[in-house]
Amino acid sequence: MIHTVYDKIKIQDLEVFANHGVFPEENVLGQKFLVSAVLYTDTRKAGMSDNLSASINYGEISAFIDRYLKEHTFKLLERAAEALAEELLLHTPGLAKINLEIKKPWAPVKLPLKTVSVEIERAWHTAYIALGSNMGDREKYINDAVKALDAAHGCSVTEVSSLIETPPYGVTDQADFLNGCLKLSTILSPEEVLAELHRIEQTAGRERVLRWGPRTLDLDIIFYDDLVLESKELCIPHVEMHKRLFVLGPLCEIAPYKRHPVYGKTVWEMKAEVQGEHAD
Repeated sequence: MIHTVYDKIKIQDLEVFANHGVFPEENVLGQKFLVSAVLYTDTRKAGMSDNLSASINYGEISAFIDRYLKEHTFKLLERAAEALAEELLLHTPGLAKINLEIKKPWAPVKLPLKTVSVEIERAWHTAYIALGSNMGDREKYINDAVKALDAAHGCSVTEVSSLIETPPYGVTDQADFLNGCLKLSTILSPEEVLAELHRIEQTAGRERVLRWGPRTLDLDIIFYDDLVLESKELCIPHVEMHKRLFVLGPLCEIAPYKRHPVYGKTVWEMKAEVQGEHAD
């Protein structure tokens, strides 16, 4: 499986005097912090053109880090790192991923140490979401869901399939569905994406009464990068997606060559297999 390889721009031990810490005196008096960042991006255009506008300006990033940490006060290094990484991802064109470390040389632990630090890695991710509805104004429910997800914090809908009408799955004594898929660029974790989908479903009046029963809106995570995840709340890739034409059809329209991280087959290949089974 081929993974995207990014170039790196590194900022090492940028000194920032700011007011972060659990103790009140830290918030009042302030102290020195050392910030290091690895910016994952594509430097090819800048390398070929020698044009700074084709890359990420590390001077501007350094100034942003300095200003942001001085203008905000956090109790925990964890919160400072999380908030700063999020702001940089949201507002830096071309930044795909960031490794961020914030060091605290003067940590008040009353023991001899050089520094304490928090280091995190955050990135943009690509998720594919299945859309479905078989109650009320089905197309409006789906269109409203697309708009709501695109407007959600840390999310951007980049592609949407056309909608197809399909017979119900599982419980067949109900109205036909409209189904589609969308491609989502997001800095949210899978669990946070799921929570956002549930929030949008609830806004549409979704009631979870009967499995595979009628619903105003059904939103499912099909893929999240090449992640394989199984938990009590979430299974990625979606456990049944490779069997369902109402998922594979719209998904094939926007991601025909996306490969299943477990089965190794493309969406196009899985769709062809299911169509062949139905033809038999």
